[in-house]
Amino acid sequence: MTMKPDIAPPALTEAQCLRPDWDVPPRVRALVTTRAGGVSLPPYGRWTGEGEAPGGLNLGLHTGDDPVHVTANRARLLSLAGVRAAWLEQVHADAVVLADEVPPDVPVRADASVTSKPGVACLVMVADCLPVLLSDEQGRAVGAAHAGWRGLVAGIVEKSARRVAELANCAPDTLHAYLGPAIGPQAFEVGDEVRDAFLAAAKPAEREATAHAFVPRAGTPGKHWADLYALARLRLARLGVTRVSGGDACTVTDRERFYSYRRDRVTGRMAALVWLAD
Repeated sequence: MTMKPDIAPPALTEAQCLRPDWDVPPRVRALVTTRAGGVSLPPYGRWTGEGEAPGGLNLGLHTGDDPVHVTANRARLLSLAGVRAAWLEQVHADAVVLADEVPPDVPVRADASVTSKPGVACLVMVADCLPVLLSDEQGRAVGAAHAGWRGLVAGIVEKSARRVAELANCAPDTLHAYLGPAIGPQAFEVGDEVRDAFLAAAKPAEREATAHAFVPRAGTPGKHWADLYALARLRLARLGVTRVSGGDACTVTDRERFYSYRRDRVTGRMAALVWLAD
């Protein structure tokens, strides 16, 4: 069922989104959306504390939601930000593209985008995977990466950071990073194969810290609780990036604010976006 225009809710506001708390120049703008502020109906709705209600800001066209609602939600987000966005077809790999070269409304297969041009947002969609936003300290270039466990193993975070540094003509170790809402270390259960993949990709000096990012699940052999935030910080540390903010919000346990695929299966998608103002 498509919602009628005459019952459309008020415009999306910044108060319905998260603003990354990171020490970057004022021209660097960033937002992370939540469930609230859109027109989607349950099971893509907002959470009231008692259950789902209309008004969800689902931004994923591939979720089974009414495309009319998703398109309206995307328009609400871009109206708030005042920019166009580089929409990606995320495939859990390591491709990084220039956001300003992504055609409007034509998704490109990639898991990260970067730019040094104002007016276009680097944007990734998530519902448990980790969004990583990047900026240089002068506000000359920004980037956004979609980092699920496969992307982290493949090096999407390091590749994105290097591209931002290249565009900004700076050393990677001067970058700032923000880790947005993702499945937390008390909720992300993985098997031995995931732990083994990270250990195989770890540098010798990282192996101990990598192993500590996986806590065996008591009574369940071969299963572990994985800390995506810690694993992302390790990958950023490879480039000397230590100015890392965020990493304290769990999409699974915070039902009121966030969509979670692991929790609900049929659910919406949030967006994490970063751009340069004129």
